[in-house]
Amino acid sequence: MRDDADTMMARPARDPEVTADAQDPATGHPRPPRREFRARGSFVERCDGCRLPVLNCLCPYRVSTTSEAQVWLLTHPLEHNKPTNTGRLIADVLPETQVFDWHRTAPDAGLLALLADRRYVPFVIFPDDQPDYQHRVVDERAVAGVKQDGFIPVFILLDGTWRQARRIFRKSPYLDGLPVLPLHTDRLTRYRLRKPASASHLCTAEVAAELLRKTGDAVAADVLDDYFDAFNESYAASRFYHKIDKPSAPMQRLLDRRMAGSAHLVNPRG
Repeated sequence: MRDDADTMMARPARDPEVTADAQDPATGHPRPPRREFRARGSFVERCDGCRLPVLNCLCPYRVSTTSEAQVWLLTHPLEHNKPTNTGRLIADVLPETQVFDWHRTAPDAGLLALLADRRYVPFVIFPDDQPDYQHRVVDERAVAGVKQDGFIPVFILLDGTWRQARRIFRKSPYLDGLPVLPLHTDRLTRYRLRKPASASHLCTAEVAAELLRKTGDAVAADVLDDYFDAFNESYAASRFYHKIDKPSAPMQRLLDRRMAGSAHLVNPRG
């Protein structure tokens, strides 16, 4: 569900899966420590607020808004320190977004508590391409019904590469009883920081924006789309050490929202 781009640091030793990998399965002896991996751009001076190169800081375009639906990110541990991760853009725009670490053998206690909270009706966002969970598949009408009944719909996004997302889906028993909401859209990815296997594979922020738009949170979707485009353009330009002097159309809309002071009351797109 997410961009598999640059990473900033080695796999955290606290990941339970890593401790198993630290031993040779044939002999049981410890493996020699791996050299720390440093991706391209790891020595670039970055803004502490947005993690983008200071050359094209994203902070001037950050706008927060509200939505009826909430987003919970179940994030693979390797994603947190990737500066190209787009899941964090959702949390910038929607402050009620929750972010949880995924570990196969240690479910996040905070997530389990929220799953048991009757105020929320969570949907796992995942393709409907396998027969064994077809009985759980729903569409956007289910989200509308949740809102009509006075509950808060929640989109659980599996934040990782496609391979990681499938593993999270298959190896998380606490998700097994939840409805599965696939995203069907003709929209193609605009993400410029990687080459996807298919143009139909949207990154995490794009998925969230499309879900919000399809389920009635149009303003939040527009803000997130613009913020993603500003991120996309700023990061891509910085890779070539190019300073953006004139704001693009999405950047200008975000600046207008900041000037207006309240993104959920003003919609520059009309």
